[in-house]
Amino acid sequence: MAKGGEGVTRGLVLGKFLPPHRGHQHLVDAAREQVDELVVLVCSLRREDIAGERRVAWMRELHPDCRVIHVSDENPSEPHEHPDFWRFWIETIRRACPEPIDVVFTSEPYGDELAGRLGARHVEVDRERRAFPVSGTAVRRDPYAHWSLLPPPVRAHFVKRVVITGPESTGKTTLARDLAAHFGTVWIPEYGRVYLDGKGSACVEDDIPLIAEGQIQSEDEAARRANRILFCDTDLMVTRIWSEHYFGACRDWIVEAARARRYDVHLLLDVDVPWVDDPQRDCGHLRQEFLERFRRELAVAGRRVVEVRGSWDERRAMSIASIDALFR
Repeated sequence: MAKGGEGVTRGLVLGKFLPPHRGHQHLVDAAREQVDELVVLVCSLRREDIAGERRVAWMRELHPDCRVIHVSDENPSEPHEHPDFWRFWIETIRRACPEPIDVVFTSEPYGDELAGRLGARHVEVDRERRAFPVSGTAVRRDPYAHWSLLPPPVRAHFVKRVVITGPESTGKTTLARDLAAHFGTVWIPEYGRVYLDGKGSACVEDDIPLIAEGQIQSEDEAARRANRILFCDTDLMVTRIWSEHYFGACRDWIVEAARARRYDVHLLLDVDVPWVDDPQRDCGHLRQEFLERFRRELAVAGRRVVEVRGSWDERRAMSIASIDALFR
């Protein structure tokens, strides 16, 4: 009978997963195929840039058939850092997983020592990183150079988010679509327009929360599919401003969500282009007023803003230059 009891073999994988990448997935998948139960310990320290809780959520999403456990003990990272390095770590592992461990799976040189101290067998998986030549350090240094080796939830964390914003009839949708094509990525339309087109009637106050929820969901879903950059035709700040304009107020949760969401740059489009009539547009006479409000609101929120103006070609060139600057 295996040490796991009742004929069950139990394996262990541990790491920082800072962040998870295809190499980590390969290790876990290879381990999972060889045991009945696989325990994955996600080990984090307070000083690390990506919270351990987030990494745990990623690993549980990527490996739902494993037992993913968060370990937040402030242990040393290398044996030379403390004479009791191994005692600390064995105690941590035993506390997190008190059941017997049959096999330890690693891609690291410490695998034999760790397995021996746990009374387990060591199985090495692609230590030379031939299948997926990547490391967490390399990803943190330049995630965009290793984009193809990042799983969707991790891509959503690193993706550059660009908002195209401004008053009505300033070419936001066209610019978002053109920029996405230029950079080989995806864009999301203004959810309010999509929602109201489907509804087929005028916007009422009760529509605003549904529009806000749809904007959030469509943006977060698209972030997983984006190629390094995601272009958003407007954001929740715009939803809030239109709610206040038409209905005199906006739900508190929308105001808070608009404040909390982070973007790398807002491209604020000027009103120096002709007005184009549209059934959903009725504030042509207020375009300058809205431009000034957007400018003021973005400044108060401390957002990075690039004001875009001129001909259509000039706007496109100015936008491309500002986005290229994000990667320099």
